[in-house]
Amino acid sequence: MYKVRFYDQVEDELLKFAVVISKYNGKWVFCRNKERKTYECPCGCREAGEDIGQTAERELYGETGAREYELNRICVYSVQEYDEGGTSYEESFGMLHYAEIDALGELPPDSEMECIELFTDLPSNWTYPEIQPLLIEKVAFIIGDDRGSV
Repeated sequence: MYKVRFYDQVEDELLKFAVVISKYNGKWVFCRNKERKTYECPCGCREAGEDIGQTAERELYGETGAREYELNRICVYSVQEYDEGGTSYEESFGMLHYAEIDALGELPPDSEMECIELFTDLPSNWTYPEIQPLLIEKVAFIIGDDRGSV
């Protein structure tokens, strides 16, 4: 079981992940991994020496082929994992971003994604169903899009 929390900020060194909720021509952009048939948002781990914004840009391009976009930080989020007894294991932190994509290109040849798909309404087949819908709802609320409810 997972619990998602939102923060205004945390110490930079705690930020391990970047997630990018994005839209292109008014539609939500989701990725489908080559090894799964579920949908996810561009996201990934921060690499050594990388600013969390650079992580977001790298993942957005690598998983959608986005070439021109406006990227905005939304907030810090954390995912806390619990065992069946309700005992917390670990809390990991990431930065949630929103991107308005102006130009999409081809996926890079080394992309782990099979394809991207555009949605007017949100899909129901999530890779991380306990996490992704909450992140999207947060972004949708901030950008004023009522189609961001699951």
